[in-house]
Amino acid sequence: MWPAFAAASASEFAGLLAKRFVNLAMGEGDGPAAREPKWATPNTIALELKSVRLRDFSTVKDGVATLLCAPFALHGAAVADLAPGHSLVVALRDAGLRRLFVTDWRSATTEMRLLGIDDYLADLNVLVDQLGGSVDLVGLCQGGWLSLLYAARFPAKVRKLVLAGAPIDIAAGQSALSTLADASPLALFHELVTLGDGRVLGRKVQKFWGSETIDSHAIYQLLQTPEPIGSPAFAALEAIFRDWHAWTVDLPGTYYLEVIEKLYKRNEIATGQFIALGEPIDLATMRAPIFLLAARDDELVAPAQLFATERLVGTPARAIRKATAPCGHAGLFMGRTILGEYWPRIARWMIEPDTRTQPRRNASIKSTVAA
Repeated sequence: MWPAFAAASASEFAGLLAKRFVNLAMGEGDGPAAREPKWATPNTIALELKSVRLRDFSTVKDGVATLLCAPFALHGAAVADLAPGHSLVVALRDAGLRRLFVTDWRSATTEMRLLGIDDYLADLNVLVDQLGGSVDLVGLCQGGWLSLLYAARFPAKVRKLVLAGAPIDIAAGQSALSTLADASPLALFHELVTLGDGRVLGRKVQKFWGSETIDSHAIYQLLQTPEPIGSPAFAALEAIFRDWHAWTVDLPGTYYLEVIEKLYKRNEIATGQFIALGEPIDLATMRAPIFLLAARDDELVAPAQLFATERLVGTPARAIRKATAPCGHAGLFMGRTILGEYWPRIARWMIEPDTRTQPRRNASIKSTVAA
């Protein structure tokens, strides 16, 4: 997971990797720990488990719950609620989704180092049961493949499914992330876990992401803000983003290695080899309506890796919608323009009745939202 390496040629890769591993092992560049970022929108904790907090942003108590499955990767779940004007939570709520929750995955402690994908699927199931046993599920980035696995494992519990910037079929396209994961020996990932005594330590591996290269102009483009660079309003927004970016989570080593091996090395979700909570996952048996949202300029997830979901699932074509947003990866969840134009469409689609209960009127029409 190192976009910082994307600009390096093949001949430069080994040397760059070796240097960064030495720095990682020696602790070079470690500073004081960043503070956990604040959420922009008032919320309460509806349930707290060892691995996750269920954050409640609801304004009503009744109706089908919408559960945002945030990514469990390097950065925290506040990606879904960064700042006013840059909050996916608010965009969805303003568009009519009043009963809204977010998975706030907790940084792994030493005692959590052996937790694997099954453990997180099981805890996600507890959250869904807490919300009444049936939800509309929105999977963001790495939370997307987890949501797809959950929907396939517990089909009766997911009414509608949204996947945004999620890597599903790694072989369907190439991104900087998938290319580097494929080119890197498995021993390298095991060494990362060893260096963290069974965990992947966010503070340690932050340098692999080339965080020092994020300048004000890049933040301006990512957030799609109308506030000009150099203005007090932009300075305040930039500070919020940098605080969010500086705070990292630690991952259980078992979970991390399973993601690398099962998803990025063996592509098990797309090839039908994935076993989730004791059951093989066959996406062709899925029937839930699905909305797929990709980023045109995504450096981490190629749009084809997400859109391949359409041919893998058994959902009828009339119940699948797609959109490609003009942004990079994080812009899907933070970009002001994307939040204002694309996510309200998705919210309206989620509010519509489930197409599986409606008569089929035109089999030749395939629902596709133009980019």
